[in-house]
Amino acid sequence: MNTIRVKRIASSLQNEISDIIANELRDEDLKMVTVTHVKLANDLSHAIVYVTTLFDDKKDKMIKDLNRAAGFIKGELGRRKFEIRTMPEFEFVYDESLEYAQNIEKIIKDLNKKQDVDKSV
Repeated sequence: MNTIRVKRIASSLQNEISDIIANELRDEDLKMVTVTHVKLANDLSHAIVYVTTLFDDKKDKMIKDLNRAAGFIKGELGRRKFEIRTMPEFEFVYDESLEYAQNIEKIIKDLNKKQDVDKSV
């Protein structure tokens, strides 16, 4: 399938899933979830939905609850007249990239501080 179309559908899925999580799900813990990326298979059969939350202590429960609600989310997307024939199966995964980026940024700041100290000596 055309990769541009797959990317466009993935972007639309990201927006719609975010809206469903924020407005349709009853679990208050899931209201603070951010969908960061959707990776969609070329045949549109499977989608990995990357999410983050402000509450690091609840991330395991959040992923478990989202995967349990995947059928409901899939049904809601179907009711919204989405532009694909069959809705993909959703798998929710915690997005580690933000934590990784923060760790890299901290390392760079520490190196810069060390260089500043070395220059002043």
